[in-house]
Amino acid sequence: MKFIDEVIVTVQSGSGGRGCVSFRRERFIPRGGPDGGNGGRGGDVRLVARAGRRTLYPFRYQRLFKAENGAAGQGDQRSGKAGADLTIEVPPGTLVFDVDSGELIQDLVAPEDAVVVAVGGRGGKGNTHFKTSTHQTPRFAQPGESGQTRQLRLELKLLADVGIVGLPNAGKSTLISRVSSATPKIADYPFTTLTPTLGVVNPPFGGESFVMADIPGLIEGAHDGVGLGTRFLRHVERTRILVHLVDASAIDPSDPLRDLRIVDTELTYYGRQLTEKPRIIVLNKIDLTGAEEKARQFIQALGGGDPVLISAATGTGVRQLLGRIVAVLDDRDAIPQH
Repeated sequence: MKFIDEVIVTVQSGSGGRGCVSFRRERFIPRGGPDGGNGGRGGDVRLVARAGRRTLYPFRYQRLFKAENGAAGQGDQRSGKAGADLTIEVPPGTLVFDVDSGELIQDLVAPEDAVVVAVGGRGGKGNTHFKTSTHQTPRFAQPGESGQTRQLRLELKLLADVGIVGLPNAGKSTLISRVSSATPKIADYPFTTLTPTLGVVNPPFGGESFVMADIPGLIEGAHDGVGLGTRFLRHVERTRILVHLVDASAIDPSDPLRDLRIVDTELTYYGRQLTEKPRIIVLNKIDLTGAEEKARQFIQALGGGDPVLISAATGTGVRQLLGRIVAVLDDRDAIPQH
C-alpha cells in the first residue's frame, strides 16, 4: 500500500433544522395556540485515532466529509430529529491543522484520542417558543443555524520506540525484516524504501516488545526537502531512541566518518531535539570483504561511542544490538521527555 503522510480534507458539520410555524387545530377549539416544534441540531464532525489505521491513504480518494443535517420541527410541539455525528478514523500519530490559520487543532497521539473539528448548527426554535402574553399568535420561527465548513491538513508522524536512520543502502530494510515480521521491499539501489515501515520486535531473550521504524534513506540536503527528506525526518520526531546504521563496507578510508556525519548534519539542521535522543551507532554488512578493516578505521576515527558491529543479512551481532536497544529503552533517565 502506498504511504500517504499528509493530506488536506474538507469537513462540514450538519446544519440545524428549521423551526416549525404551526397552530393547534382541534375540533371545538377554534383558537388553538402555536404548537410549532424546534428543529434538530446538526451533526458534529469528529476525528478519532484508531489503532487499526496505519496510513492516511484512504483520504486520497475521499476529501469531503459531511455530517447529517438536523430535521425540521413539526406541529404538536414535536422537535426535529438531531443529525447524526460523523466520526472520521485516522491513524495514531496524526496532527490536525486548520489550513486557513495554520493552527494546530489537536495531536492525536494515542489510540482513541479524539477531537471535534466542526460543531453542528443549532436547530431553529419553533413558533411555540415565541408566544407571549402580548403576542399569542406568532407566525414566525427561527431558521436552523448553518454548520461549519473547515479545511484541515492531516499530517502523520509514525509512532515508534526505535527509529533506524542512515543513508540509502545502509541496510535498514534488511535489519527490520531480520528482527520483526515486517516485509519491506529490499534491493540494492538508492531510495528503494519510499515508505516508512513499522515492525514489532520481540527480543529473543525475553522482555517487553517494542516498535521499530525503518526511516527511509536520508541524503545531503534532506532538511531542505531534498529527496523528500523533510517527510522522512518528521517521523524521527516520534521515536524514543535512534539506531544509526552505517554501511561498513562503504566506509571511505580517507574520511571514515563521512556517512555518519551526513546524517548527523541533517538531524541537527532539522532541529526539534533530534540530536538529544539516545543513539546507538551500528556498523552493518560486517560480513562483506574488507568491512572489518574499514570498521576498525571508523572506530578509531570516532574515538569512542562503542559501535555495534552486525550483519543484518546473516544475523551476526543482531542479538547484541537488540540487547543494547532494550537496555536503553529500559533506562528512562536516558530518554529526554519533551
